[in-house]
Amino acid sequence: MLRLLAEDAKVSRETVETGRVRVAKVTHTRDQLIDETLGRTAVEVNRVPINRLIEKMPVIKEDGDLTIIPIVEETFVVQRRLMLKEEVHIRRVRTTERFQQTVKLRYQTAEVTRTPAGKPASDNDAVVGSIPKRNPEDK
Repeated sequence: MLRLLAEDAKVSRETVETGRVRVAKVTHTRDQLIDETLGRTAVEVNRVPINRLIEKMPVIKEDGDLTIIPIVEETFVVQRRLMLKEEVHIRRVRTTERFQQTVKLRYQTAEVTRTPAGKPASDNDAVVGSIPKRNPEDK
């Protein structure tokens, strides 16, 4: 009788820590200069006496930045007439001024610290990845 031998292979895996990586986010601030031109509109009001008789009610007039609002008063003579008492002139004057202000802006950076295998790790360290160790008996 002939005796036959056979071998069986058993495969297993084991996770081995090869090191640790710790990533810490750090927030910094920097000064940023804001340099803008601001616009402003001021209003000048002038009363211009007229005291002139008129035939009909005048309308509000606009001439560029100037708005003229007529002010009318009725007067009694032998007959009733309209007298332009005064005009109110309103002019819009536009000016600009330079505006500068330094503000603090925040930004973040990442600081990465590597710890080789075998060194004790702190509680804040996180194992990002590890390489499985092969059993020498595995094929």
